[in-house]
Amino acid sequence: MKKLSIALFAVLTLAIIGLYLLHFTGNKKSNTTGTASLAPVGGIAYINIDTVIFKFNMFTDKRNDLISKQKSSEAELNSKGGQYEKGVKDYQDKVTKGLVTRATAAQMEQSLTQQQQELVSLRDKLQSNLMEEEQVMNRQILEYITKFLDENKSEYSYQFIFGKSFGSVVLYSDSRLDITQRVIDAINKKYKAEKK
Repeated sequence: MKKLSIALFAVLTLAIIGLYLLHFTGNKKSNTTGTASLAPVGGIAYINIDTVIFKFNMFTDKRNDLISKQKSSEAELNSKGGQYEKGVKDYQDKVTKGLVTRATAAQMEQSLTQQQQELVSLRDKLQSNLMEEEQVMNRQILEYITKFLDENKSEYSYQFIFGKSFGSVVLYSDSRLDITQRVIDAINKKYKAEKK
């Protein structure tokens, strides 16, 4: 059912784009020779959203912060994992050599089982926190880009700016409508000024 909704949305979106383009660019005779820019005629442009994100300095900064947090989490997990492994070796050594009673061995085993569960729980918690932070980071970056385009809509003079990426609804676009580099340059300039 969900796949059907996505497919219907994609078809409907393509149909609307097609009708819009036909309405504004279809059946118009050009009295100039050569190729004219399509952007002023249709009021449509697009950006390659993946390129904008990956070349946006804010993405680089936030990704570096996230990598730093990931390394810190890995260090914490490795430290606790090392303690657990040391405890397991100590337990195995003492049991193998017969240095502890069965009751003490059972207590040690129970303690190691609890420590292992805590280790797994910590790993899951750290992993979940990192995934959530990555999702928030991605939303913040997309929000920044969207807000920037809205605040600067008069400069771009477009009625629609589509986000194109591999597998998106936009399957074809004329490269003359591509404003990706303009947007990258402008948002990096704005972000740099805000960061100071």
